[in-house]
Formats: sequence, C-alpha cells, structure tokens
Amino acid sequence: MKIHFIAIGGSAMHNLAIALHNKGYQVTGSDDTIHDPSKSRLEKRGLLPKEFGWFPEKITQHLDVIILGMHAKKDNPELLQAQEMGLKIYSYPEFLYEQSKDKTRVVIGGSHGKTTITSMILHVLAYNDRTVDYMVGAQLEGFETMVHLTKENEFIVLEGDEYLSSPIDRRPKFHLYKPNIALLSGIAWDHINVFPTFDGYIEQFRIFTDSLTNGGIMVYNEEDTILKEVVESSEHTIKKYAYSTPSHIIENGITFIDTPDGQMPLEIFGEHNLQNLAGAKWICQHMGIDEEDFYEAIASFKGASKRLEKIVENQQTVIFKDFAHSPSKVKATTEAVKKQYPQRDLIACLELHTYSSLNTEFLQEYKGALDKADKAVVFYSPHAVKIKQLEAVSKEQIGKAFGRDDLIIYTNPEEFKRFLFSQKVEKTAVVLMSSGNYGGLDFEEVKELI
Repeated sequence: MKIHFIAIGGSAMHNLAIALHNKGYQVTGSDDTIHDPSKSRLEKRGLLPKEFGWFPEKITQHLDVIILGMHAKKDNPELLQAQEMGLKIYSYPEFLYEQSKDKTRVVIGGSHGKTTITSMILHVLAYNDRTVDYMVGAQLEGFETMVHLTKENEFIVLEGDEYLSSPIDRRPKFHLYKPNIALLSGIAWDHINVFPTFDGYIEQFRIFTDSLTNGGIMVYNEEDTILKEVVESSEHTIKKYAYSTPSHIIENGITFIDTPDGQMPLEIFGEHNLQNLAGAKWICQHMGIDEEDFYEAIASFKGASKRLEKIVENQQTVIFKDFAHSPSKVKATTEAVKKQYPQRDLIACLELHTYSSLNTEFLQEYKGALDKADKAVVFYSPHAVKIKQLEAVSKEQIGKAFGRDDLIIYTNPEEFKRFLFSQKVEKTAVVLMSSGNYGGLDFEEVKELI
C-alpha cells in the first residue's frame, strides 16, 4: 500500500508514518516545517521530505491513501489536488480505525489523565509480556514509538482525544474508534475554541459513550458527578464498571496503596494518579491481566513523560515539571504535590499557553486552582495572545480570575527566570506547569536550583 501524509511532521502524524513504514507500507509525506524530534526520527527511517513545502505533483493516482493532519489548512495545495482526483482521504483517527477494525479496540478518553492511564496500561501489559498495538500521546520509557501497528495482535489500546479529527472532518477523534472496551476519566471543560459551551462539550462524551459496540464495556470514574450522570443515564446496551480513589496512605513523601497482599509503595502520587491507577486496573483485568500481576507491574510505573515528572531532588527540595494547563489539571497537580509534601513550602508556577487558557472568558475557570500553593506564580506571553488573535489579557484580569491577591505574574521570560533562580528552595517543593517552556526556560538548568 502506498500512503502519503499531508503534514507528516506532527507529533502524532510522524509516529503513525513510522508505524506504517515498520509495517511494510510505502510511506511519503510533506510539510512546510518539521522540528526535532520528528525531523531526526523521520530522517533516520528515510521518511523526511527532501524539501519543505507543499507539492501538488506528489499527489498521483498511484497513491492508495492520503492521511491528512490537523496542521494542514483546508486550502492546502496537496489536499485540493487529492480532492480533485477523488483519492481516498483519511484523518488520523479514521485511518487508525481502518487498521484496527478487526481487533479488540480499547479506547481511553476523558478531559484529563488519558495519557497517564494509557501509559499505565501499556506498562503493565509490557511487564507481563503481552504484546498489543497502541497509540499514546507521549513518548513512553521503553517504547520506541508512540504508535505501534501489526497484523497479528488481538488488542489495540488507543488514547481517545476529543479534539477535531482533521481540517475537513470536524468530528472529535474519539468518536471514530467504536471501542469494544472504553474508559472515561472525567469531564472538565476544554477546547473552548471548538466547544464554546460546557453543555456542547459534555455532549461529545455522551456521543462517545453511545459509540461503543453493543455489549461493550465502559469503565468510568464515579467521583466525577458529571461523568457519572453521562455514563449512567446512557441507555446503550453496554456493561458499566465504576472506579474511585483507592485506599492509601502517605509516609515520608511516599504513597502506599492498599492491595490484597498489604500496603505497596508507588513511584507516583496524587489522588488523580491513584484514580488513574484504579481505572487502568479495571481495563487490564478486562484484557486478561489478573489483580496480583497488575499490582506487581504498576509498582515500577514512574509516570508518563511530562506528567508530574521529577526534574531533580535532594533531602530538602524536589522540583517537578508537569503538562498541566487546564484548570482541573492545575488544581489536581497543585493539591497532589502539597499533600505529598505537607511540611514543605510549595512554589507553583503556571504558564498560560493554550488557546483556552488565554481566553478572557475562560480565565474564570481557574478560580482556586492555585490555592494550595504557598507561593503562586503565573507566566504568560502577550505575544502569544496576539498570535492566537485573542483579546488582550491584563495582569489584573488574571489576578482576579485566580482569586489570589498575592498572585505573582510575569510576562517577560527573563524576569520569570530571574525570579525562579532567586528563590531559596530549602524545605520546598517546586512544580512548573505548562504545555510550553516559559518562553525558553531550559529545564536542565533548573536542576542547578538545588
């Protein structure tokens, strides 16, 4: 099969391209710019385009499939050529479904925790020598790629994102997978540029619940009242399995979870991560892993990349970086670190980086998100607001939105860096939350703080 990727350089797209190349397909692609790690990983496999740009002449009748990435625009010259020629054009999730329609599809959805839960499941399966196909939203330790596809594996585990499928397919990605087994971790309003009302956002999870195959299995977090109502009110013929935060204790900065064999120490912490673990356990059991084997494997799970990732630690100080950016994630991460280290001061730094977080109307959703921090800092770039063509945001608006009179706010990357490196961090926990890098902060340099 000959497959051409329009916008091959994206995180998800280049991983799919590599997976299909490894499966034996002929893969080509185009993009107007490609950065590392995508660039070097494509180059290593001979998949990097010879020159950047869009070339309609690459689109010929010899191609079997076009896969269209979100980075491309509706008027992309290659897309227009493919449409004119009547070629089969798939979105990323559509093609993943085509590759997995004869397999048992396990889809992990929810506004938060998707990557961590998917990572936990894959870690446990790998520990127990169970090979599966998969697609996950982060690079995992011990896994070469974020996408793995075979002809022979029975199961495929898919991270189910609710964002749009492609520039010409406005359906949420997770609506296209038709799972046999699914999990929903929680619902907290996100992607407001696509779902301008919370009710419209919730509706996407109702549609997902009803997209399961007849007799399918839905695992869900019953502590999320909105999610509980969505799943339990569904009249679709599915089996429903609820989970909640497992019993645990924290001693000397280590979380111990109750198991049938007694208390077991974990590498991870925080109630949201313990809920993620409980959900992952249900999914693994439905995939044939028994409880004892699950606990033995999960004890060594250190977390997904950039999800409460420990940068550096000594006897008195610990510094984390975390992908948290939406209000619910910021609140959960801040509370988790404070609960894990109650005797230490907590410095919580948040970069407002995404479209939603920089929207003046959405900002109020952050109220109370940093309340558990002893020192709370917000960084944002007015330039980023301008690029996203959003209404200008003032420091006063941000301070009011978070509901803290003592909130420290920076808009200049150098000033934020000077603040960070001026802090006395003895008996302190620091968490740096962002889907960006604070305008160029080197996280390796942050290690020098202690």
